[in-house]
Amino acid sequence: MVIRLASLLLATAGALVGSPAAAQFAKTEDAISYRQSAMFIQNQHFGRIAAMANGRAPFDAAAAAANAEIVATVSKLPWPAFGAGTEGGKARPEIWKEQAKFKELNEKLQAETSKLQVVAKGGDLAAIKAQVGVVGETCKACHDDFRKK
Repeated sequence: MVIRLASLLLATAGALVGSPAAAQFAKTEDAISYRQSAMFIQNQHFGRIAAMANGRAPFDAAAAAANAEIVATVSKLPWPAFGAGTEGGKARPEIWKEQAKFKELNEKLQAETSKLQVVAKGGDLAAIKAQVGVVGETCKACHDDFRKK
């Protein structure tokens, strides 16, 4: 199930990367729904790893690795849905005014979730816990500046 979902997400990501945002979403509401859905999925899987890292759930190395793979994949999905004309939802207008900063945070998230994927494959709970903290801070930095409260 997890591998099939990850494969589907990878295929979707590949299809999206090659197309401009305007061509992907017929309506602004579609872009908003898409990016919020991607963020929701990412949060669900990251939350499972964080629960293990923080001792709220039993540590399962295989589950941590599988969830980290999904997080790394899904971290690439929301960004095409922040194109011009897609303002709204939980996104603050600053996204479209501060594109360079938003892009920098987007790239940092993708880099840090990729590191989490590598660390999780190693199965070292202490290393996973440390990288969960870094990913969490990366998420928070973007949300502080670009997400409505």
